[in-house]
Amino acid sequence: MGEVSTLEFLGGELRRVRRERGLSQEDLAQRINYSSSLIGMVEIGHRTPSQDFVGRVDAALASGGFFERLLTLVRADAAPPWLREWIQVEAEATLIRWFEPSLIPGLLQTEAYARAVLAGGGMLREAEIEQRITSRLARQEVLTRETPPEVVFVVDEAVLRRRIGGPKVLAEQFDHLLDVIEWAHVDLHVVPAEAGMHAGLAGAFILARTSEGGEVAHVDTPLRAHVTDRSEDVDSLQRRWENLRGEALPRRASRQLMREVAASWT
Repeated sequence: MGEVSTLEFLGGELRRVRRERGLSQEDLAQRINYSSSLIGMVEIGHRTPSQDFVGRVDAALASGGFFERLLTLVRADAAPPWLREWIQVEAEATLIRWFEPSLIPGLLQTEAYARAVLAGGGMLREAEIEQRITSRLARQEVLTRETPPEVVFVVDEAVLRRRIGGPKVLAEQFDHLLDVIEWAHVDLHVVPAEAGMHAGLAGAFILARTSEGGEVAHVDTPLRAHVTDRSEDVDSLQRRWENLRGEALPRRASRQLMREVAASWT
């Protein structure tokens, strides 16, 4: 058996304590007002419980805040080790510039879209998918903190038209997208299909400006994220960014295109 994740450990402890109290999943479900199927999913590490869920479990099982403390550990452990350095950079950035050629950027993904992306590749176990989703949703708090960074996204038009998770998932994703881009500190531009070959087709990348004015770059590979502040790497990506901004539609035209595509998913 492989290493047990913190999410699987929480689930195992929930099953153990529930049984010690002589309760079935249905008994506990009635006491906390959640479904027994959700309790079952949590117990096998296939769903990350919410703060409300663990609070009710602690009350029902008289476990003295044990599961709330475990949830804190699950969240802290949710990001893959190779991504943690970048998450720290992202959390402290004053400006984030993000280009994506194939998927909605992670900071803008709904939970259902993120789950469809992570499950769709068939490369991750259920517990790993849940941990990645927990990490991704926690990262999004950077957009709603008291003094958020300025965030500029550029995406290829193919991102908007890629069928991920089906029409219901996409309709919800576009509702969310159209809400978030109304925020004063968030901007999104689309490189239209007629641009043809462009500098972004080599792959996704992110540039983050630190509070000291330095720049750090993040480049994804199939194996792990590569984080660098080497000036030649950063300069190369900044040139690529400027090229992409030149190809992208202006703000108003980008929003109009998004609305048109959103209508096709409803």
